[in-house]
Amino acid sequence: MLFHVRMNVNLPHDLPAAEAADVVAREKAYAQELQRTGKWRHIWRIAGQYANYSVFDVRDSAELHEVLSGLPLFKFMDIEVTPLLRHPSAIREDDS
Repeated sequence: MLFHVRMNVNLPHDLPAAEAADVVAREKAYAQELQRTGKWRHIWRIAGQYANYSVFDVRDSAELHEVLSGLPLFKFMDIEVTPLLRHPSAIREDDS
């Protein structure tokens, strides 16, 4: 099942630099592994913001919750999720 997800990251200004660097490095590694497995299909940075639009391909909303709550930056994020369904006019068979 596909989900469109917007993630806004709000790191606290008083977060120590070393802690911020560590959590960002762990986030990158986790996100790249999810991309390799195909669960995180697309990610786009929103210009001028510490935010992204992403598409996840997971079994169901429970798996999406598990994936998102596993993000090292999760506690610093505001997340909006929209389930996606194949459009009847779509011509690509591989995008369901």
